[in-house]
Amino acid sequence: MTGVVLAIETSCDETASAVVDGRRILSSIVASQAELHSVYGGVVPEVAARHHLTTVNAVVDEALREAGVSLNDIARIAVTRRPGLIGALLVGVATAKALAYATGKDLVMVDHLHGHIAAVWLEPLSLDAPFVALTASGGHTRIDLVDDYATPQLLGQTLDDAAGEAIDKGARLLGIPYPGGPGLEALAREGDPTAFDFPVGLRGRGPGLDFSYAGVKTALLYVARDLGDEGTTARRADLAASYQEAIVRPLADRLMRAAEIHGVPAVSIGGGVAANGRLRHLVEEGAASRGLRVAIPDRSLCTDNAAMIGAAAAFSPAIPWPRYVGEDAIATAPPGGIAA
Repeated sequence: MTGVVLAIETSCDETASAVVDGRRILSSIVASQAELHSVYGGVVPEVAARHHLTTVNAVVDEALREAGVSLNDIARIAVTRRPGLIGALLVGVATAKALAYATGKDLVMVDHLHGHIAAVWLEPLSLDAPFVALTASGGHTRIDLVDDYATPQLLGQTLDDAAGEAIDKGARLLGIPYPGGPGLEALAREGDPTAFDFPVGLRGRGPGLDFSYAGVKTALLYVARDLGDEGTTARRADLAASYQEAIVRPLADRLMRAAEIHGVPAVSIGGGVAANGRLRHLVEEGAASRGLRVAIPDRSLCTDNAAMIGAAAAFSPAIPWPRYVGEDAIATAPPGGIAA
């Protein structure tokens, strides 16, 4: 697929639009709602959807302006179709359909997880297949074999909670405000990651590539209860460092194991948790020791953004004008895989 793509992403609490020309990002605009949701301690779906409604047109206009193009210069329009908050997704899908229909453009409906994988296809990383990709966010944790960007193959995934969810809930328990990831990482830098031996889900159960994070959240709750308020406050940094280690080290270890099993020359990480500095270090260290190329996007391309949706659009089927009028958003991911 060639030509300039206008992409829109509204799957959760970031209103984003980007213009992508092949592997080049011409613009990438993200309007964050983090401050808006911080008073609630997490994303409120109705609030997110309403804020998208008031923001999306301005964000699209800014993406076009920054890229120096008009809608007439756009070859096709891409949008996140699934998975995500249904109200939030509907805003992006309705906007993209309206723009595409009004201008006679084809529409590409993209899987959000496909976008996280395809982010490393973009410059300056420009990673070509084959490789193994880790995607870790607030809602998803999975490893895929990418022999072809169009058809990633699921190798392993969380059996319960996502890594990002575990980070956010642990941060909340330690008194760190939403969004918890950056605050937990900052606090962990002051602590000892070996101070507490938190359980690693599925450790010692053979060569599998699945994850489990329900147990580590419960373990942190019990340790904090045993320490009491004063003890927990005194040991917050050590608790944060040890808890973070129990979450991110299995991500890096299983990514390396997957690369060895499948004999690929490279690995990548994506999703909001890929912005975590400790995870980035562990993956770089593991890849270097094995002679693997490692592709880690800029942090702005790890958290939700539309440039990655524009990248995935290069490997997703376009729906010709006007056949997409009846298409809709879908809240859930397809069973086991990524929707083409």
